[in-house]
Amino acid sequence: MTKRRLVLTGLAVSLLAAAGAVTYRKSTVIFTSIPEMQAKLASLKLNKLANLSGWPPYKVFVHLAQSIEYSMTGYPEMKSAAFQKTAGSAAFYAFSVAGAMTHNLTEPIPGAPAIAESGDVNAGIDMLIAALQKFENYAGEIKPHFAYGSLSKAEFAQAHVMHIENHLKLIQTTQSVA
Repeated sequence: MTKRRLVLTGLAVSLLAAAGAVTYRKSTVIFTSIPEMQAKLASLKLNKLANLSGWPPYKVFVHLAQSIEYSMTGYPEMKSAAFQKTAGSAAFYAFSVAGAMTHNLTEPIPGAPAIAESGDVNAGIDMLIAALQKFENYAGEIKPHFAYGSLSKAEFAQAHVMHIENHLKLIQTTQSVA
């Protein structure tokens, strides 16, 4: 066998193995539903919360609500169509397959108004729960994501839940509210 044929065979086997791993991973990922996320968020209201790093909890919850609202009204600034069709869609696909998202947790939505650093954390949680409910009930046109481009409503629901879960990894309970 020639060296070139060995390399091509190795590449083909690697691609098949990767495709198999993706298929297996996709079949084992269980996504949190919007109602499950709403219940999880409601349970946070029983606790005093702190963020391990980055934004304070209030700002995080308002940012998350803002993102959900924009999926229904349109994002204020968009990445280029070329970005959305390449890096953006590839990133969403990778997150979807992995069942988790990772991103800069202190990067505001491009063009979005600034969010106050502090406020009533439970009010922020309520805003997020309400935005999720509004999205769940929404029957209008879903607007493209500023980076991922066009997503179905189911894909956007998945993106929203993964976005929330990514931010919640840095929020910790410091004590129960009695």
